Amino acid sequence: MGLVPVHQPAARAGLGAGGQSSCQAKVRRATSGGAAGGSAAPGRALEMVPGAAGWCCLVLWLPACVAAHGLRIHDYLYFQVLSPGDIRYIFTATPAKDFGGIFHTRYEQIHLVPAEPSEACGELSNGFFIQDQIALVERGGCSFLSKTRVVQEHGGRAVIISDNAVDNDSFYVEMIQDSTQRTADIPALFLLGRDGYMIRRSLEQHGLPWAIISIPVNVTSIPTFELLQPPWTFW
Repeated sequence: MGLVPVHQPAARAGLGAGGQSSCQAKVRRATSGGAAGGSAAPGRALEMVPGAAGWCCLVLWLPACVAAHGLRIHDYLYFQVLSPGDIRYIFTATPAKDFGGIFHTRYEQIHLVPAEPSEACGELSNGFFIQDQIALVERGGCSFLSKTRVVQEHGGRAVIISDNAVDNDSFYVEMIQDSTQRTADIPALFLLGRDGYMIRRSLEQHGLPWAIISIPVNVTSIPTFELLQPPWTFW
């Protein structure tokens, strides 16, 4: 994916005193647990990425911020929900920093199956349905790496771990290795808590065991990308 600049008018970018943008991208580093909001947890780095004047570094949406404007670059991966139709949006996720694999192919249609139990720290009661599909897991209870290994052991192609703070619509956690020196081979992605909650809620309302998604999605080839963002995400 290329670098995509987004110019924000002063009113949209939230310019503060001196013409500096108050819009900030928030990325935290963690191995597990803790709410993704407010200040950083003890011993964890909170990386604040200020936008240049008139610009806003929207890591919620873009594969990277623009280096020419002094913005820190982060990698993002996108997937689109195809069904249920009421959440047919493009979602943004962040790959684990130092564990897990990468997507070697694009899945035009694959199931996104909420794990049971949702934290996926042990045996999954619906593990049969996760085999050869992608698991949606909730943060908490054990390390991100442990969750990834559980899904891998159940035959999952990848895992998407949503924050357990359902009101989190802006803080991306940088998932890192735990202290066990174990490894995982499947891709592991972090998803905002609000996004994970809305996907699960839609499935519950429709009585569906899984969503159908396309992953990864190259948003630079989609002219209407902005219009396909979840409406509850800041823009």
